[in-house]
Order: sequence, then C-alpha cells, then structure tokens
Amino acid sequence: MKSTLMGRLQLHFPELGLRQNLTNRSLHCCTAAPPPNIICGLRKGLKKPLGRSRVPSNEAIQAVQSLKLAKCTSKMEDVINTKLSRLLKADLFDALTELQRQNELELSLQVFKFMQNEEWYEPDLRLYHGMIMMMGKNKMIEMAEEVFHKLRKDGLEPDTRAFNEMMGAYLQVDMIERAADTYRLMIASGCTPDKLTFKILIKNLEKFKEEFAIVVKKDCYEYLDNPQKFFNDEGQKLTTKG
Repeated sequence: MKSTLMGRLQLHFPELGLRQNLTNRSLHCCTAAPPPNIICGLRKGLKKPLGRSRVPSNEAIQAVQSLKLAKCTSKMEDVINTKLSRLLKADLFDALTELQRQNELELSLQVFKFMQNEEWYEPDLRLYHGMIMMMGKNKMIEMAEEVFHKLRKDGLEPDTRAFNEMMGAYLQVDMIERAADTYRLMIASGCTPDKLTFKILIKNLEKFKEEFAIVVKKDCYEYLDNPQKFFNDEGQKLTTKG
C-alpha cells in the first residue's frame, strides 16, 4: 500500500479499520526539499522497550532510517518489503517504539500494520498502548478510539494503561465527559487506577463537574498508598477526605 503525503493525508488500513484525514504540516512533502536529518535513538537503547531489553541490531537502526528517508517517495513499499521483512520480532518492536518516540505517525501505522501481517504476530497490549498514546498526542481521537476497540476485537481486555492513554487522548481535545466516562468504565471493568490515572485527572479537575472531582479525590484515598503525598506532589489541596 502506498501513501500519498501532500499536506492532507488520508490513511486507510483495512486490518485496523482506520480511516481518517490527517492534517500535519510535519508530514508535508516537497520535491525540492533537502533530505531530512535522520535522528535515531536506537543505538542508545530505550528506557522501556516494547520488546526484549537488549541492544538493537544494526538492521533495526537502518530500517528506521530507511523508512524516514522513503516516506516522501515511491520507495516506501520497497523499504517495507526489504528492510522490515528482515527484522527479528524484537527489532520490529524497537523500531516501532522509536518511530512513536519521534512522533512519526504514518510510519508507525505502516510498521504496526506490517507486524499484524507477520505469521508470528499475536495481539499484544503494549502495541496498542503506544498507538493510542501517539494518536492522542496528535489529537486523532477517532483513530485512538478505533484502536482501543480493536484490541477487544483481537481478544484482549483493556488494562489500566490502555484506559489511561484513552483518557489522556480525550483530555488533549477537552472531551471532558468522555474522559470521565472512560474512568468510570475502568473502575467498572475491574482495573485499578494508578498514580498516572490520577495525575491525568487531577491536572484537569477544574474542567470536570464538581461531583466528579470529589469522586476522583475520594478514589485517591482508596487506591493510592499515600494519597496526601500524591496531592502535595501534584500541588493540589485536598478538599474532600474519604
């Protein structure tokens, strides 16, 4: 599948069911533009890699570089078929993580799709975490929702991290009620909120209705080991104690 990057980009991945028009100046291509500077942090490793913790291979590093160079050209399909097909599973995880770190949305989707077509592929929550986070960061909320629902179609259940990323995506675009509903769904599904959950919510408490803000503060006492320290660290005054 070839992607056309002309300022307004339309991505369509049948396996994911993702279809959305993206407007992203950083993806705008111009034939007269000089070759992009390639920045790759894979040589230093990743703090929290999706795959095994190890030194990435030269092939993984070269794949990231080749993908970035080819994204504005007709060579993308060749790079995917040659560079990615030679990578080990762990290298593909590392390459995807690095592309997400660099906010390479289209390339991340390409690699995600490629991984799903591999014989060894099994649905992995960590893959969905990264994709939801990236789409939320880019305010592609419909796409984030589709990935969130897709993980269930693939036989997985959202965990705390998945709910956190979805709440964060909603709050990126001030969809306050949707974020609150997602929090309620998290609790109802049996997932335990963590510090990140409350950090996301506390930072946006002034946007929520008062009754929901009170619920969140009470829940801090139920789910956190040291809620008062948490509130102090977040610079919040606790007005309601369980």
